[in-house]
Amino acid sequence: MRRCVALLGGSFDPVHNGHVALGRYFATLLVPDELRVVPAGKPWQKTGLHASAEHRVAMVEIAFGGMPVPVVIDRLEILRDTPTYTIDTLRAVRAELGPDTSIAFLIGADQLQHLHTWKEWRQLFDYAHICAASRPGFSMDPAHVSDEVGREFARRAAPPQQIRETPHGLACIASNLEVDISATHIRAALERGVLPEALIPPGVLDYIQQHHLYT
Repeated sequence: MRRCVALLGGSFDPVHNGHVALGRYFATLLVPDELRVVPAGKPWQKTGLHASAEHRVAMVEIAFGGMPVPVVIDRLEILRDTPTYTIDTLRAVRAELGPDTSIAFLIGADQLQHLHTWKEWRQLFDYAHICAASRPGFSMDPAHVSDEVGREFARRAAPPQQIRETPHGLACIASNLEVDISATHIRAALERGVLPEALIPPGVLDYIQQHHLYT
């Protein structure tokens, strides 16, 4: 049976329930052999990160501890000195895992809306599948995503089983994940002394308080 690795990247500054829900959703849908979580090093579309790499890795380890599949925290972007581009990460992971492994790159609806601005975004499909979770009511029309992304996803659309059995090149939209959480809003709440208990895994919130992060 073909090996399948689901890849979830992000700043995780801090990691929140939206990230966990996205990982859990596709872990259940695809039943990958591994969920690989990749904290960003220097994301090119974002300004400076607020928590250190070590704190972000520690929070990710806490947050993803209860997944139904094995979880690996991959530091390749943190160890890279240059700005982080997804295309470079996928090339590196593909080189590591070989040509036959199914790699499913997981993104949320917010990332899908900006996918056309990513470096070499069409070439992402040369290395992985792209699996996007969108909230109810989110559609692939021009009001939500660019025409070119909509056409590419329509052309490559495939069911979960086909994604698991194919190395790369396909797309999947899961349209029933109700998640709308912003790390920016979470940081703002923490700075005001408000604990966003409904938005962050309890262990992560404890960690943030213990290490006086985002205050």
